[in-house]
Amino acid sequence: MKAFLLAGGRGERLRPLTESMPKCLVPINGTPLLAIWLTLLEREGVTDVLLNISHHFDLVRAFLASWPRRPRVHLVVESEPLGSAGTVAANRSFVEDAPSFWVFYADNLTNLRLGPMRETHEAHRGVLTLGLFRAPDPRAAGIVTLDEAGRVVSFVEKPHEPPSDLASAGIYLARRALVDLLPRPQGVLDFGHHVLPRLVGQMYGHRIDDFLMDVGTPAALTRAAEAWAQLDLVGAQGSAQG
Repeated sequence: MKAFLLAGGRGERLRPLTESMPKCLVPINGTPLLAIWLTLLEREGVTDVLLNISHHFDLVRAFLASWPRRPRVHLVVESEPLGSAGTVAANRSFVEDAPSFWVFYADNLTNLRLGPMRETHEAHRGVLTLGLFRAPDPRAAGIVTLDEAGRVVSFVEKPHEPPSDLASAGIYLARRALVDLLPRPQGVLDFGHHVLPRLVGQMYGHRIDDFLMDVGTPAALTRAAEAWAQLDLVGAQGSAQG
C-alpha cells in the first residue's frame, strides 16, 4: 500500500529548532520523528511513501540515504508551498495504480495501528475515511459531526462554536477517486479549508484510540516526548512481564 507523508511545512511554530533542521527530523527523545514514522509504516505494511519537503531538504536526503529499511521513500522537494491537498494533487501519478492510499501529517507523533481504520474504510463506499480524535480545544481543529452510520455530516475548520469535539487527526485513508475530485493546484490547496468541507456526505469517520499527539510547537513537542517515553516504558514493562 502507498502513503503520502506530508512534511512540507517550514515549522515556523517550532523555531528555533527548525532554523537548523526540518520539522520531520526533530528528535523525540533522541530519535528523529521521521524514523518513528518510517518504522511505523514498515510495521503496518506500507511499501511506498511519498515524502514532500521544502526546508533543509539536504538533511532529509542525507537521512534517507542512511535509512536501510523499507518502505521505499520517494522524496519530493517543493520550492513553493502547495498545501496538504496540493501535494497530493500535484503527485497524483504516485497513486495512479492504487485503489486506496494513506495520507499522514508528519507533525503528529503516534503509534497508530492501521488495521482498525482499514476495516472501517472497507465497510463503506465513501471516497475517504477520516481519522478522528477527541480535541482538547475544538476551536483549534477541524471538527466533524457524524450520523449513526459514521458518515461525516458536517466539517468545519477551527469553528468559533464547535458542534462537537471530534476532530480530524491528519490521518486519511482515501480511495483513488479522491484524486479526481482535487483541482489542479493553483497556489496553496489545503485539505481542511478547501477539500474536506466539500466531501461532507462522501466520507466516514474512524475514531482513533491509539496514542496521537501533535509536536508542532516547542511546548507540544516537550509534552509529546514525555508521554512517548512513558509509553515506551509501559511497553517495555509489558514485554518483560509477558
